[in-house]
Amino acid sequence: MDTVPFWAQLLALALLILCSAFFAMAETALMAANRHRLRHLAKRGSRRAATTLWLLDRTDKLLSLVLIANTLINAMATALVTAIAIATFGHDENVITISTGVVAFLLIVFAEISPKVIGATYPEKIALPTSVVLKPLMAAAKPVIWFVNLFVSLVLKLFRIRRGGNIHDARLSPEELRSMVLEGGNFIPQKHKSILLNLFDLETISVEDIMTPRSQIEALNLAEPVDEIKRQLTTCYHNKLPVYEGEINRIVGILHVRKAMALLNQDEDLTVEHFRALLSAPYFIPQDTGVFTQLQYFQENRERLGIIVDEYGEVQGLVTLDDIIEEMIGEFTTSMPGAARADFFAWNEQGECLLEGATALRDINKRLALALPLDGPKTINGLLLELLQDIPEAPISVKIGACVVEVIQTQNQAIKVVKLKRPAPGGKD
Repeated sequence: MDTVPFWAQLLALALLILCSAFFAMAETALMAANRHRLRHLAKRGSRRAATTLWLLDRTDKLLSLVLIANTLINAMATALVTAIAIATFGHDENVITISTGVVAFLLIVFAEISPKVIGATYPEKIALPTSVVLKPLMAAAKPVIWFVNLFVSLVLKLFRIRRGGNIHDARLSPEELRSMVLEGGNFIPQKHKSILLNLFDLETISVEDIMTPRSQIEALNLAEPVDEIKRQLTTCYHNKLPVYEGEINRIVGILHVRKAMALLNQDEDLTVEHFRALLSAPYFIPQDTGVFTQLQYFQENRERLGIIVDEYGEVQGLVTLDDIIEEMIGEFTTSMPGAARADFFAWNEQGECLLEGATALRDINKRLALALPLDGPKTINGLLLELLQDIPEAPISVKIGACVVEVIQTQNQAIKVVKLKRPAPGGKD
């Protein structure tokens, strides 16, 4: 060491610290790089992205290279500082101890923490160029990596530890994908984000959650006089109507209203049999069918409307293709009566909201940002009846979570109108 200039020794120490920092920064950047972003860049022709993916597909060899290089470089830096201290101050134990502490501090600050923070902050910008350097280094160090991994494998076998697959190969779960969408920030337009989140929800809800309840179904009764049937058809706002005979559980078919309107323009006397001849076969759906599954069934069977029945075959409601599409992308604008009701489905200045008892809990949670329980009844009427275990007499109030629900009107053994009071900020009363 006496023949080597002091400045050359310091320069060598600085180079060693820079090399150690390079490997530490590269390791952190590669592990933190967005795998999906890299695939996108590789498909667009980025060779550096393809090289980075190649390295990440060989994580065990990559980590072996980085750790071997870092360990050797850090050991050489420590030995060099010790040699400089001995050459300068002699074999003084205190000096050697201080020099060891100094090099440890330099390595921790400049070769470990700082470069790793930089690598974690700019993973893509650092991973792409460093991968070009690491790939040939991995090829050159292949024998050393193999030799070291041989002993690693023996140690793992000794402790009966199996090597897991590449951690990057694990597929994202729906919950993880949902979190990615939620954390998309300004990268995803709000409307697109809402549609994506609704798509994830389709896997968790059934047709019973989005159906038109039995009490709200507009259907045609063939047992009614023909004049009444004609009046109902002329005031109908739907393209298709379920048709029953006598009572709603006896669905006999689906009537295309356009065909029926053409029939009304004829001069001949109409009978029930004329309408019966226009019916198509009804399409029945079990009430626990998943919404996404039903969407596929609609597509496969070329249907747009289904009658939901329970295990006893009794009609529970009705669901259409439009209902499922609205669940994904939001409600359509329409001129039908009652469409303006959505405009009032919000908190007023007093923090109150009047709702019909048949309003779905899922709609209430979405529109009013509440968290009413969804694992039981589907409507606010059903939820209140379950909680009270009785048909209440208005007025009566119930607190559900942080929201106060007041029964305003009851009618025909059901709650007709309720008033919701917005929870106080922070959940305080």
